[in-house]
Amino acid sequence: MSGHRRGARLLPLTMASAASALYAFRLRPRLLTWGATEEEAAGTYPGDDLVPDATGTSTMATTLPAPPEEVWAWLAQMGDDRGGWYSWDRLDRHGEPSADRLVPGWQGLSEGQRLLATRDGRAWFTVALLEPNRTLVLRSDLELPSGHSFDMPTVAPPRAYLDGIWAFHLRPAPGGGTRLVVRTRGRSRPRGVTKPFDLLMGEPAHFIMQVRQFQNLRARVGTGA
Repeated sequence: MSGHRRGARLLPLTMASAASALYAFRLRPRLLTWGATEEEAAGTYPGDDLVPDATGTSTMATTLPAPPEEVWAWLAQMGDDRGGWYSWDRLDRHGEPSADRLVPGWQGLSEGQRLLATRDGRAWFTVALLEPNRTLVLRSDLELPSGHSFDMPTVAPPRAYLDGIWAFHLRPAPGGGTRLVVRTRGRSRPRGVTKPFDLLMGEPAHFIMQVRQFQNLRARVGTGA
């Protein structure tokens, strides 16, 4: 009977270990490369060098039914105070819908421009690299635990921070479409605290939001809006 009791006590630990192994070796790699080919996932892209010592990276991709210049027009107007992010608006825009039409006043982008990520203006993305109709690299540097932005490398990083890029790469696809590859690269400190958060929250959250953005972009492009 004592053996049965020991087995019963070990069962939850065994199941937890098995679930962790399944996520780490089967599910997580798929989340981080959702929709991307092996070549796309292994490739290098403009902006990768902005975070040379990344502690985390992902490459997700989709094919959209419109040429790169039409897809670009929707990406160019992203921002909380502009067209939104085309993802789960309840999570990243307090429920305010992302734009479902193109607005000429939101089409201008320039390197160094800030795209607000929060209503209070304390967090933002910076346009780090820009090649119209081809490459848009957004950079985000956040102090922890406040979540407020700072500008690296012009400002020395605080003791605890998240630093990364969210990059959109557009390439012509057969049939007049666009292959959209989204690459993220990030680093954070202190790793003893941020690594568990990245694995349990950050990476799954990015997957959920990015897939939704792909879906909403597909519904918008090519509509002539």
